[in-house]
Amino acid sequence: MDRHHGADQPDPDVFETLESEVRSYCRGWPTVFDRARGTHLYDERGRAYIDFFTGAGSLNYGHNNPVLKRELLAYLQRDGVTHGLDMSTAAKRTFLETFRSLILRPRELPYKVMFPGPTGTNAVEAALKLARKVKGRETVVSFTNAFHGMSLGSLAVTGNAFKRAGAGVPLVHSTPMPFDGYLDDAPAFAWFERLLADKGSGLSRPAAVIVETVQGEGGINVARPVWLRALADLCERHDMLLIVDDIQMGCGRTGAFFSFEESGIVPDIVTVSKSISGYGLPMALCLFRPELDIWEPGEHNGTFRGNNPAFVTATAALNSYWIDDQLEKQILLRGEQVEQVLTSIRAEHQEETKEFRGRGLVWGLEFHDRSRAERVAGRAFERGLLVETSGPDNEVVKLLPPLTVTPDELDKGLRALAEAIRDTA
Repeated sequence: MDRHHGADQPDPDVFETLESEVRSYCRGWPTVFDRARGTHLYDERGRAYIDFFTGAGSLNYGHNNPVLKRELLAYLQRDGVTHGLDMSTAAKRTFLETFRSLILRPRELPYKVMFPGPTGTNAVEAALKLARKVKGRETVVSFTNAFHGMSLGSLAVTGNAFKRAGAGVPLVHSTPMPFDGYLDDAPAFAWFERLLADKGSGLSRPAAVIVETVQGEGGINVARPVWLRALADLCERHDMLLIVDDIQMGCGRTGAFFSFEESGIVPDIVTVSKSISGYGLPMALCLFRPELDIWEPGEHNGTFRGNNPAFVTATAALNSYWIDDQLEKQILLRGEQVEQVLTSIRAEHQEETKEFRGRGLVWGLEFHDRSRAERVAGRAFERGLLVETSGPDNEVVKLLPPLTVTPDELDKGLRALAEAIRDTA
């Protein structure tokens, strides 16, 4: 038997016959993608799709951004180091210097930079481990509908019951609290404060609190700046570290580079991943105040924590888009464009839509019929638009266009969305 028989012909069934049943996005977008550029993905038949998903927020600067690609290709062409663990490399040094000069110093942020494994959940695991090590306590408080990753520590501070059930073991040492607006008009932290003050509450004294300023997977739930400031104050008064998970909402998604800037808080620890490389290459950071840097050498590591090609594209992204405030202004303008269209959609479908919410270029539209969002996303795909759903029941259509999207591209995608909503009425 020829082991290579048919190797030159694509197997149309290989995804079904060989790939695990765990696959998900491909089920909602049943085509084979082949190329991508800017705001568009193209399948093997050459059909173009407007991408309002952007790798779940990993492609803030679009697909195959030409400026970033040029730097990456030049680095590879000269045989730059591709794998370096945590060795010192020229690419890492340049990234650190650029990140310090363009991001940390202008914002007067004092952080040390840690490179954990190259995914978001790696950064969260490092943050949780460090917080517990610093405080010598186990409990971490998280929030309803939070999502922080799929490894066990991250799952323990995640709210979604389906994802938590996949762990197969007890998820411990975490306590959920209501996110902003979860209890409607109830005082923000009355329950949390009461538990902290009451020796009979059963709440072990927490080491830290972890929060997203906008809950992406949880349904585009936006925390108000006043709520975040109150949380930061509560953490300071009760000797708890404040961890902001900026994995999806950082790197400009809400306007400013960090999503917490608008509130004026300075978290103790910040996790960053997804679009930090700018090109979709795996990369993650755990940022923390210098006095928290009590790690022993090698106490937390990972084989791919030194993804040098990602350092190269990350540096190019910072130099291209964060040398001034022009991108931030553009994001806010595009966000207003999205808000205007969602306002019109809401007015046209008042009986069907519950509300829309968002900041910058992350928006969610929620329907009363909790199955409607998936039907809208499916119809949008048929019309050439990629959008995903979020929320505990996938009841929210989630919009994550590239930050570099043009007004015309944004308008075209939003029109496809409006048509998909009418088609599924």
